[in-house]
Amino acid sequence: MAVSNDGGGVVRRLPQRRKRLSFRQWPISIVLLGVVMALILVATDHFRRGSVVLAASVVLATFLRLLLSNDEAGWLAVRSKRTDVLVLGALGIGLAIFCFWVPAPN
Repeated sequence: MAVSNDGGGVVRRLPQRRKRLSFRQWPISIVLLGVVMALILVATDHFRRGSVVLAASVVLATFLRLLLSNDEAGWLAVRSKRTDVLVLGALGIGLAIFCFWVPAPN
């Protein structure tokens, strides 16, 4: 624990927020890891696979936001739960449809 002096001669201990904060952000970390993997796949000329991984990451974000409470969702919670689930669900399904609809580049 870190120690802080508040200027009035009182010394108090500061909580170790960094460790708790980083562990609490596991939902968005998993989703962003999927997005990075999708970008790597697309950059290495695997357009279809990368698009599917990207769509799966957004659908995963939808289910995580639906199943987790606001506190557990961390930075994945942006708006109300209903709005987040509707927007992420529409984006995920739309990406999934388009990644199979658009022909792969030659």
